[in-house]
Amino acid sequence: MTDGRDILGGRLLVVAFEGWNDAGDAATGAVRMLKDQLELEPLFDVDPELYFDFQFNRPVISADAEGRKRLTWPSATLYGPTNPAEPLSGLADDAEMRISASNNDNIYLLVGTEPSRSWKAFCAELLDAALTHDISAIICLGSMLADVPHTRPISVFTSSESAEVRQALDVERSSYEGPVGVLSALSDAAEILDIPTLSIWASVPHYVQHSPSPKAMLALIDKLEELVDVVIPRGDLMEQAEEWEQTINSLASDDEEMAAYIKQLEAARDTVEAPEASGEAIAREFERYLRTSDGRRGPVAGSDDAKKAPGVVAGDDARPGARQSDSDRTDKPEKSQGDSPSDAGEQASPDTDDENDPEKD
Repeated sequence: MTDGRDILGGRLLVVAFEGWNDAGDAATGAVRMLKDQLELEPLFDVDPELYFDFQFNRPVISADAEGRKRLTWPSATLYGPTNPAEPLSGLADDAEMRISASNNDNIYLLVGTEPSRSWKAFCAELLDAALTHDISAIICLGSMLADVPHTRPISVFTSSESAEVRQALDVERSSYEGPVGVLSALSDAAEILDIPTLSIWASVPHYVQHSPSPKAMLALIDKLEELVDVVIPRGDLMEQAEEWEQTINSLASDDEEMAAYIKQLEAARDTVEAPEASGEAIAREFERYLRTSDGRRGPVAGSDDAKKAPGVVAGDDARPGARQSDSDRTDKPEKSQGDSPSDAGEQASPDTDDENDPEKD
């Protein structure tokens, strides 16, 4: 059995997929930001013909710098360092990885679109490629729509199915049972092969979405940096996150109903996080919220002003993720592997665990 501490060393594969697991494009945005910071090259691509329904995930046509048109097909690509480091068999207690121009050879990335079919074969093919490149651990990034205020730090939930990883990194095991996304299928297959996995999920405010959602991207990167002890340059992501929040503030200032709903979410969040908060106080706050909102989600930014605001679009409670394929999705994310926690149409109880667990109904 792989020791949990190996999650901090060796070759790490960071994974994100567009679609159901990617509200506000936060997960794929975080991985693509890493790709821009590192010296990586494509190592492997799946064959789109095997895994995608092109009526739902359509190819995109674009022109290159010389004006030639070319098609880009939905796929999934594994990226790796130009000069990979030798795989490590262990990690000293004071070991530390840092992403920099001179030491970026431990991080591999997998990014693409959630497949339409043949998930078992899809996962098997990707894991075969990972084993070929001696990947020692997999970190899955996801994001989901949730009842959280945009004015507070983005809630992040981290889990692992590996007992050794949970003990080494002091993270939880998700208790979710239900429909899942492809991240859970990949994690399950990896654990069977004795490749330890870690899932990091960010909660994106459901009532307004930004593509990408820089504040959720930043939260995922912060947690990734904290857990695996890397230093990741942020670029102008913090400025983008501030602009994103200010844009939503501007929309809310012109919508009394939306502003009132955000204040309710803020009050619930602050009650949960208050040092003196007790279970009874949290329960009272939740009951008050249910009485004032009838247990339903609040307003979304769906007015003409919201639609005109750059990058901000109306929230969609029918979807766990901010973006899907053209097909309707009826799944719910899986908690056992770190997939999206709750049905997007239900309000989770604001106790301490639920606030940090994106997968609880």
